[in-house]
Amino acid sequence: MFLFDPAIRFAGITTLGGDIIAVQYGKGVMPLLSPDELQLSMKQALMKFAIRRTMEDKLGKAIYAITVYQKVKRATITIHDGQGKEDDMLLMISLEKEADHEAIITEKIIPFLATIGKMPATDHQT
Repeated sequence: MFLFDPAIRFAGITTLGGDIIAVQYGKGVMPLLSPDELQLSMKQALMKFAIRRTMEDKLGKAIYAITVYQKVKRATITIHDGQGKEDDMLLMISLEKEADHEAIITEKIIPFLATIGKMPATDHQT
């Protein structure tokens, strides 16, 4: 993820079952959360994602969500494997506050996920 943009501070992947399968920080980044806080934060993101799924039949699959905090921006991006909901995962990234999150996500990360078959083709419009 860090090759996509130097404004990415953190990237982590979790299964929908809550298993964290990857965590990485950008070079020289001081984590803002302890390991326990990070795990709690990722569980909270999973809960929010589960709530969003209740409207999928009407709105389509959630592509990503962004929260802007005072110190950073945090995005959760769905990773679809095309096999079904049970196999989906979440990619959580944090970015520097000044980062152009829309461009990083829609022009770099989502196209990359599509090339490896982990994201459905979409026009990314709401």
